[in-house]
Amino acid sequence: MAKRVFLSFLAEDAQQVTGLRLLAANPKYADLEFYDESVTVPYESLNAAYIKVKIRAKITRTSVTVCLIGPNTHTSKWVDWELDESHEKGNKIIAMALKGVERAVLPRLIRELELSFMSWDPSGLMTLIGE
Repeated sequence: MAKRVFLSFLAEDAQQVTGLRLLAANPKYADLEFYDESVTVPYESLNAAYIKVKIRAKITRTSVTVCLIGPNTHTSKWVDWELDESHEKGNKIIAMALKGVERAVLPRLIRELELSFMSWDPSGLMTLIGE
């Protein structure tokens, strides 16, 4: 059975996240399924309630949430909400830098829970997801 993983990231970083999504097509990682919702709608918009329902349904189908951290990820209310929902559900939360990001301000929940922040390492990430 595939391990289902929710990817939380800033919408502007979607292109960089594509590389990680492609891992699921690699036979070595065939037991992974990635779910995400690249949200470009403002958090306080009229569509926010509908979008939250869609995202919550995706998080519900996962056991791990990977927050992909770029320079501005900490500014996203959507990322904060996704992490809160994931934590409330009991998902394991992993914080990993996007490729090329050496330092960044971490999203609120990751700071509050004092979670480790790993550098870009898809192979190491797969090990953490599997644990």
